[in-house]
Amino acid sequence: MTLLIIGGTGTLGRQIVKKAVEEGFKVRCLVRNRKKGNFLQELGAQLIYGDLSIPETLPLCFKGVTSVIDTSTTRPDDIKNLNEIDCDGKLALIRVAEIVKVKRFIFFSILNAEKYPDIPLMEMKVKIEETIKNSSISYTIFRLAGFYQALINQYAIPVLDQQPIWTTAESFPLAYIDSQDAATICLKSLLIKNSVNKTFFLGGPKLWVSADIIQVCEKLSGQKAKLKFIPIAFLKFVRQFTNLFEWTYKISERLSFVDLLEEKNNFSQNKLSLYQIFDLNEKDFLSLENYLQEYFERILKTLNDLNFEQTSKQRDLIV
Repeated sequence: MTLLIIGGTGTLGRQIVKKAVEEGFKVRCLVRNRKKGNFLQELGAQLIYGDLSIPETLPLCFKGVTSVIDTSTTRPDDIKNLNEIDCDGKLALIRVAEIVKVKRFIFFSILNAEKYPDIPLMEMKVKIEETIKNSSISYTIFRLAGFYQALINQYAIPVLDQQPIWTTAESFPLAYIDSQDAATICLKSLLIKNSVNKTFFLGGPKLWVSADIIQVCEKLSGQKAKLKFIPIAFLKFVRQFTNLFEWTYKISERLSFVDLLEEKNNFSQNKLSLYQIFDLNEKDFLSLENYLQEYFERILKTLNDLNFEQTSKQRDLIV
């Protein structure tokens, strides 16, 4: 089976590439810049030039391809690329996949995207979902809440550097997942008939709020976090004025995501379908506690080693 992976250099994409090669799949990665994708070639993937903003470059990428895995996502404030890549480019990708009759198209979307049509990225995700579902392609769609990896810059590093963490007082739970676990489930879906033409919520076994994540980071780092609270009502108030001026447009796009903080999901019901069809249980997932523990152990060891080297150099100078 030959896989064409879109977004292979991203957080999730690189994990899918690595695991797919390890499991014996032939992996082809669509890349615009071969230099940036060299590490994928070192993992065992074949690099092929293709640009979603230039649809005519896509057909040749599909030669011999069995399935497509699309993990790519443009930044939510990059409106130009949202239109060219996440909309026009993805629509062209689906058309080619339909013409060559790929056996499966796996698409990664965002949880509850259909509830936020005012957010361009969400609107694009929903449009692509609907296009795939209305095509003749067999598909599997995964809707993500968030990755553990994103929490490092958001919480872990600020705690270590004693930098303020900006958070909302009204914190709602999200089911974060490790990107490696997401990659495992993605590839498993290619072998499970019951996953065909279905949409799944893809999240970890536990719900997390900001306060709990910060508490874990404090415990593992041995440092107290510096918190700065922002009421959601204030963010909404600010958002009302950011559309008035052209220079504030990107700020407005980012603030649009404050609505997601108020979204409450039926977590148990959403994960039940995934767990049953994929024969999963909580032990199959890396816990956030263990993920953060591994991160802090590596960082603290590195810091201790650096301190030891600096101390040794200072002693040598004194001698």
